[in-house]
Amino acid sequence: MQEVARRRLSYEIVPEGMCMPEERKYWFPAKRYGWGWGPPTAWQGWVVLLVFFAMVLGGAATILPRQGAPAFLLYTVLLVVVLIAICWIKGERPRWRWGGDKGG
Repeated sequence: MQEVARRRLSYEIVPEGMCMPEERKYWFPAKRYGWGWGPPTAWQGWVVLLVFFAMVLGGAATILPRQGAPAFLLYTVLLVVVLIAICWIKGERPRWRWGGDKGG
């Protein structure tokens, strides 16, 4: 609610003829139910997911046979941490949602 009020206020104080900066485009929108992010809505998000899965598969093909399961598990955990960090930076802020509200 406060964000809507701030948004309205920011439109009112912009001098005529000046454009407001466009709304932030999220790569990963928040899930409608639960906590976390849903499927990407921007091509950049899809690239991030494809690279993530390619790196997991590549690690399974190279790290798993050579260094074993513990090394592969550590590698995968590091990739997941990086993926979560990207989702946190480029996505909507996660919070628990029940599906009824869209924005706040």
